[in-house]
Amino acid sequence: SVGTSGRHFTLNGRAYFLRMALDQGIWRESHLAAPDGLALRREVELAKALGFNGVRKHQKIEDPRYLFWADVLGLLVWEELPSAYRFSAHSATRLVREWMEVIERDRSHPCIVTWVTFNESWGVPDVATDGRNQDLVRTLYHLTRTLDPTRLVIGNDGWEHVVGDVLSLHDYSPDPSVIARRYATPDDVRATIAQHPMHGRAVFSEGNEADHAVVILSEFGGIRLARSEGGWGYTEVGTPQDLLERYASFVAAASAGALAGFCYTQFCDTFQEQNGLLYEDRSPKADLAVLAAATRNEPREEPSS
Repeated sequence: SVGTSGRHFTLNGRAYFLRMALDQGIWRESHLAAPDGLALRREVELAKALGFNGVRKHQKIEDPRYLFWADVLGLLVWEELPSAYRFSAHSATRLVREWMEVIERDRSHPCIVTWVTFNESWGVPDVATDGRNQDLVRTLYHLTRTLDPTRLVIGNDGWEHVVGDVLSLHDYSPDPSVIARRYATPDDVRATIAQHPMHGRAVFSEGNEADHAVVILSEFGGIRLARSEGGWGYTEVGTPQDLLERYASFVAAASAGALAGFCYTQFCDTFQEQNGLLYEDRSPKADLAVLAAATRNEPREEPSS
């Protein structure tokens, strides 16, 4: 069972802190399709080896074979509807139809704990103030709750929230101490929501302010290990050791406060987005065991010789 209690996400009735990675599920050689079935199992194994207990599949309806291995090996999944390019009656019709097919196909996978219908107002660009945009978010939220009342649903992940079961925020401050300060206590979280826009966007869309107890930092970090020209990250370091130290600081900041969990950006490099913990070929940028300890916010251990 999945739910919330107080400020906690709950799994099988117990508080469970989410330690997730943003995972776009893209391979350079085959793009959205895995090179083979074993690669899908390896994705789940790598997420667990990095210390994560879940992933947010970003802008992708994942291959059922991935969901099978997440079921078997024990990895939680947020499943997210890819966004339309623009808002229209045509796009709304297609989104509703495809989302119904997705839920019908995937709702029997126990690994799925959250459905995400929109991300960062993509496809509903005027959701902050426009009633029709807001109505589409509400429609997909309530449709999802109707078709599957057993999971949590997020209406618009990141900002300009209309409706949802948790408040998920995207905060790419480059300073871990700022992250720690903004989310240290419930009062700090309320002050952050009231005073600090998420990258220029209000936390709530117009007329939909609410006091959510369960808050998840569903995008943050984004550290790039500088190795070559081109590509980008939200912040940058020069060596694997620097990456380990900065990553550990970010995770500690997101783990010690009033949050119910986090989703770090990101699992692996994706084309020009070079802010993964793994390179695009899935080789690690630092020692896997040390990265996993940082993910779990454990004391530092030096890599074995």
